[in-house]
Amino acid sequence: MGVNLYNEEPPAKCFLPKKLLHTWQAHNKGVAKITLFPKTAHILLSAGMDSKIKLWEVYDKRRCIRTYAGHNKAVRDVVFNADGTKFLSASYDRMIKLWDTETGKCISRFTTKKVPYCVQFHPDKQDYFVAGMADKKIISWDINSGDITQEYDRHLGAVNTITFIQRNLSFVSTSDDKSIRVWDWDIPVDTKHIAEPSMHAIPAVALSPTGKWLACQSMDNQISVFATHKLRLNRKKTFKGHMVAGYACQCSFSPEGSYLLSGDADGRCFIWDWKTTRVFKRFKAHDKVCIGAIWHPHETSKVITCGWDGFIKQWYQRRVAVGTFFFFTFSENEVKL
Repeated sequence: MGVNLYNEEPPAKCFLPKKLLHTWQAHNKGVAKITLFPKTAHILLSAGMDSKIKLWEVYDKRRCIRTYAGHNKAVRDVVFNADGTKFLSASYDRMIKLWDTETGKCISRFTTKKVPYCVQFHPDKQDYFVAGMADKKIISWDINSGDITQEYDRHLGAVNTITFIQRNLSFVSTSDDKSIRVWDWDIPVDTKHIAEPSMHAIPAVALSPTGKWLACQSMDNQISVFATHKLRLNRKKTFKGHMVAGYACQCSFSPEGSYLLSGDADGRCFIWDWKTTRVFKRFKAHDKVCIGAIWHPHETSKVITCGWDGFIKQWYQRRVAVGTFFFFTFSENEVKL
């Protein structure tokens, strides 16, 4: 049975993973972020606290096919552009770098001399990207010229996440100031501001496959859900049971939207039923914090987790023969800048 990695439709039904399929000894220190190649998800990008970024095969021999060495402090965030030919990295060395995925070359460098917490390409305008900064600002850059095109300066704390919504005309930002703000693109005044006394800081956000919901990882050990239309809190959907206070544990959806998953501070991976908010499965994934958990977009039961123990792990329900499509040919080498 093969898996069509070109298929744009998600699996009709997903199933809970039960077994460990593969372990990558990924980084000398913890893994901060993992992200899959756009659309096909045949390769995986990891950001390490050892200042390295690595590219891994998801299928076949599951080798490390490239290491990107250019930062001198821990890498906090990585994100591919729409076709995967380039990606951005944000590091505690206060640099944002644009990389060529295939050659490993650092194309451009961007900095405001402040630590970038998150980066995001504009989904429709790939020559622009935004970054949430430690100095409370959101900065927009033109990749071609290297110029700052806009500053969004209304938050009162470090900006943790940026998520595009409403046909990419707007984006949502969350911050250590315990607020959520909505912005229209290229207009530096927020159109909506949510800050309730009961709210906590939100260090991670996941957009549902339908684009209708935002799952917001909250520092009070729960995931709150907001409707992207008018950004209203859905009080009937709160996901609890995990321990994430003090950690930016990544949350994500299964491809068809029936499950929500997240890591936690005790190294566990939690999977909830989206409709009932019940915990369907919890399992020990890592010896230290399980900081990331993502579902493969073309597989019914394949989940990939990463942790502060330096490992990336692949979980599944049953073994299948997989047809793999490759876009790049890499030599297993390290690029130093």
